[in-house]
Amino acid sequence: MYLHHVAAYLPTTVVPNDHFTRLNGLASDWIIERTGIRERRRAAPGENTNTMAIAAAERVLRETPAIATADIDLIVGATYTPHDTIVTLAHAVQHALGVADIPVVSISSACSSLLNAVEIVEGYFALGKARRALVVTAEHNTAYNNEHDTVAGHLWGDGAAALLLTPEKLTDTDLRVDEVVTAGAATVGKATTSVTLKPVERGIVMPHGRDVFQYACQYMTQVTEQVLTRHGLTVQDLRWLIPHQANKRISDVVLRNTGLAPERLVSNVETLGNTGCAGAAIGLADTLPGLQPHDRVVVTVFGGGYSYGAMLLTRE
Repeated sequence: MYLHHVAAYLPTTVVPNDHFTRLNGLASDWIIERTGIRERRRAAPGENTNTMAIAAAERVLRETPAIATADIDLIVGATYTPHDTIVTLAHAVQHALGVADIPVVSISSACSSLLNAVEIVEGYFALGKARRALVVTAEHNTAYNNEHDTVAGHLWGDGAAALLLTPEKLTDTDLRVDEVVTAGAATVGKATTSVTLKPVERGIVMPHGRDVFQYACQYMTQVTEQVLTRHGLTVQDLRWLIPHQANKRISDVVLRNTGLAPERLVSNVETLGNTGCAGAAIGLADTLPGLQPHDRVVVTVFGGGYSYGAMLLTRE
């Protein structure tokens, strides 16, 4: 399986840390020290998970002459912040693109949904049920977030990304998907209570941040090393490591645990905040143009619930 192209969509409204200083008395330096976040994006009035997903999908197809919109025969959406729980973002994308009578699936496994969506594509390809797949990730965190929550209200940002996947290589710039590994870890720690989003209550809540931090560091390190070892590689063989963009401190611990040089980390949490399952895909979109032949990339994720995974990519 090959990753043909990735494109991102970001809202234009920037929310700096000073907003939370005025709202909650949280100092910008305090937020930066604990999260690395300096600012984040907020969807404008009229924007939502579906509109951002559509914008990302249209962009990735606009930038991809080798695949026409009419060629798309599978759409997989990924989000935990749906605009509509019936008309999912995948349905909204299908409607916007006008591609009829194809499989349309949406998945939610918190911030690791991106890789589960890619695995769904892998399965459709293996069964011969699709050949041109579109994965769309989008999060409208600010629609659910409680900004007055001084524990987690300042963490979240909005954004989207879209990926085009094919079973065969189309161009020299395609990335080979060497392996995708995912798993649930709902049996450890405070997995089922650490991060919750119950719309009828207080929105996104994180009462056990230390537990999230501990297991995110542990599992993203573990699954990164696992996928590399299975291919006879070490972190020194990587051009980039793209972790889930939750907290710069988590990324830094994963770097130390694996021994990877800091300059090989892709990080956008400083300017985008936690954009959920879209964050790593946005990071991949940013790095894709600069990849050279034989470069390798690992995308590693961790989500509330808990869930985790890693994907190894190679530019041949």
